Amino acid sequence: MRISDIQRCEVRPGRLVEWTFSPATVAAATALPPDPRPPAYIQESHIRTARAVREDGLFVPTWLGTAFDLPGRADLDALEEALRGWTLRHETLRSGFRVVDEEMRRFTLDADDVALHREEVGDFADADVLTRYLQDRFDVAADALGWPNLIYAAVVRDDSTSVYMAFDHTNVDAYSLQLTSNEIHGLYTASRAGRPVTGAPVGSYVDFCRQERANADGIDDTHAIVGRWREFIGRCDGRLPEFPVDLGLRPGGALPAQKLMCEPLVDADTAAAFEAYCRPYGGSLVGILAATSLIVHELGGQPVYRTVVPFHTRLKSEWSDSVGWYVGGAPIEVPAAPDFDGALATVRAELRANRSLARIPLARVLRLLGADFRPTSPDMYSIVSYTDARPTPGSDGWTEQKTYGLIRVSYGDQVCAWVSRLHEGLWFACRYPDTEIAYKNVRRYAERLRDVIASVPATDHLRTAQPELL
Repeated sequence: MRISDIQRCEVRPGRLVEWTFSPATVAAATALPPDPRPPAYIQESHIRTARAVREDGLFVPTWLGTAFDLPGRADLDALEEALRGWTLRHETLRSGFRVVDEEMRRFTLDADDVALHREEVGDFADADVLTRYLQDRFDVAADALGWPNLIYAAVVRDDSTSVYMAFDHTNVDAYSLQLTSNEIHGLYTASRAGRPVTGAPVGSYVDFCRQERANADGIDDTHAIVGRWREFIGRCDGRLPEFPVDLGLRPGGALPAQKLMCEPLVDADTAAAFEAYCRPYGGSLVGILAATSLIVHELGGQPVYRTVVPFHTRLKSEWSDSVGWYVGGAPIEVPAAPDFDGALATVRAELRANRSLARIPLARVLRLLGADFRPTSPDMYSIVSYTDARPTPGSDGWTEQKTYGLIRVSYGDQVCAWVSRLHEGLWFACRYPDTEIAYKNVRRYAERLRDVIASVPATDHLRTAQPELL
């Protein structure tokens, strides 16, 4: 889906309705005993980072969300039933954490204790006023350091109803958001028709957290994965990698505000040609990283492009449709190459060698390394991510339904870029520090990325290398 912020997801006036967990549900949660299933390392790291940044005096909202339309004036009872049913389907949404003596302890509500409270906020005639209200409301209701940390909303009009859902990042990743609109549409349609909802159950992210943490706790600082991270971080001068271009930041300066750049990158035909060219090397992910390595060398002059590549950790079928934060990272190092094909070959080799490192959470690795990585920013490192969203159920209706994945842009000193393949082509979104230099270099990066993607298929007849797939 198109990644955007709340300001650019086609917010329109209407009557605003909100759903949060009911007071009775919140009260039930306060009395719950600890759930023995621990947080995932990525959840714990996220919450501790949010607390560290807050203790430094800065409130940094980091929620994720989604927006999409339902046809006509929504049946609010049916929509509420759909939202509650979806919440019960995904256990992480009714699970939270308490910090006791610096230990993070989980609690999880039984399904029978979960009820939603509906509030009709009122009519908004001005889209800008409504947008500001939604952002401010989501900042509070989906706060990493609070619970509940999710909220649902609908803006009702005669011709359509826009649904907004916001979550603390501990509950969802980008793929979770891609799944959401189609599931809600199906549940809503069934509820309106009075039909029972059918479908296979999904695995619980809470169970996944227990399994992943047990695996991660089974290694020590002598493990090969830890050793490879140690070497990588050493070559990054003891830090996790930043985007290797000038961002106009002062060392040791205050955490800067951020901006978002989001726009179409290339059309469907150009995206298909780029994929075809890159397929012998592993596909468009390899191509995007290879292009990035060439571009940042042009812009910043660094002889080696080092980055952490995000990969999903949904390694079993039971997790494929589960809502949660199923993401790990693998380090790669790409020396400056003479041409695009050379960069493709290097990236392919790096991913083949290092992708398995994403199975051990980086937070666990850092703990074993014993390094002082006290977080001062919500982003531990810069990323360039690629996702092909076209196989996601319902993706062919995203444009008509005005479906967006929402990110909260607030503060941060890193560059995080997402390239998404949609049915209409490639979509680019990038969060970057709000400086003039950062804007110029990110704009140059986006334009050069567009140029490389568009120009590569035209040189297809020059290719001679045909390595095997990733």
